Amino acid sequence: MPIGDWKEHDIETPYGMLHVVIRGAPKGNKPAILTYHDVGLNHKLCFNSFFHNEDMQEITKHFVVCHVDAPGQQIGASQLPQGYQYPTMDQLAGMLPSVVQHFGFKSIVGIGVGAGAYILAKFALIFPDLVEGLVLLNIDPNGKGWIDWAAGKISGLTSALPDTVLPHLFSQEELMNNTELVQSYRQQINNTVNQFNLQLFWNMYNSRRDLEMNRSGTVINAKTLRCPVMLVVGDNAPAEEGVVECNSKLDPTKTTFLKMADSGGLPQLTQPGKLTEAFKYFLQGMGYIAYVKDRRLSCGQVPSASMTRLARSRTASLTSGGSIEGARSRTCTHSDSTEGPPGQVSHATMEVSC
Repeated sequence: MPIGDWKEHDIETPYGMLHVVIRGAPKGNKPAILTYHDVGLNHKLCFNSFFHNEDMQEITKHFVVCHVDAPGQQIGASQLPQGYQYPTMDQLAGMLPSVVQHFGFKSIVGIGVGAGAYILAKFALIFPDLVEGLVLLNIDPNGKGWIDWAAGKISGLTSALPDTVLPHLFSQEELMNNTELVQSYRQQINNTVNQFNLQLFWNMYNSRRDLEMNRSGTVINAKTLRCPVMLVVGDNAPAEEGVVECNSKLDPTKTTFLKMADSGGLPQLTQPGKLTEAFKYFLQGMGYIAYVKDRRLSCGQVPSASMTRLARSRTASLTSGGSIEGARSRTCTHSDSTEGPPGQVSHATMEVSC
């Protein structure tokens, strides 16, 4: 993606200015793809690897793409003034309608990681008509308890801020092995994100409340996400327990749960190809990509309705390596006899390990 294709904007919202970068213009009734990064990161650190993937570029050329940076988190951001009251997580979600209105988006498909996933889920709960689908990586729908809060405070007093944030982003195995990715991100978080601003965002994320959503029938007046949702988490990632909890609160007919093996804490960095493939199928299920091209498929294009059988299976266990290829091949083989209207997929909660 040439740098010149992207345009930066500072948008006024009811809770302060918001920095976004955008490429393209709204295309008919298609939703915009809107991303929100995790705490400790910004849109570049969080999503560059994913959106530079060749297959992802093939997808995004059909959509307008909008990356949102939380206040003060973008590269080169000025330090927020002393005494600045950082927006709450609810207010961060409440800033997004201003972005949608500013660019004239009819709706969005959101991709959020960690804190960004929480913010997008909150946005979808408050403004369901503006959200057509969500891809939520590493979401934790629960607020922090007093014990966790106290432990975080002590850690913050004894560790540099990047080292306090890294266990939120990476798995214990990655941290113990001090992988190249961990080393790189420790340095980039320290050098490219304003530490004062980051501390404010980190404090606010750790002060979040439970997302008020419950699966229908579990409590009186249950409210949950109405749109299709794909939950994603790496195997042994720090957010694994939270994502499982979130899955239990969502409509099983509209939810896909993707657990990615060998991906560490941030699958969009370590497995961008696999995540892109899952995102293609997700958009297919919503009817926005009539055909998916895959250079590795001998049978060429895969009709969108062909995901129906895989989506309907309650549990599809796909291991690393060639098993996704096998799933694609089976999909291609059986695509001639799907049920329901073309381009629509019946969603079901399924755990796909890949």
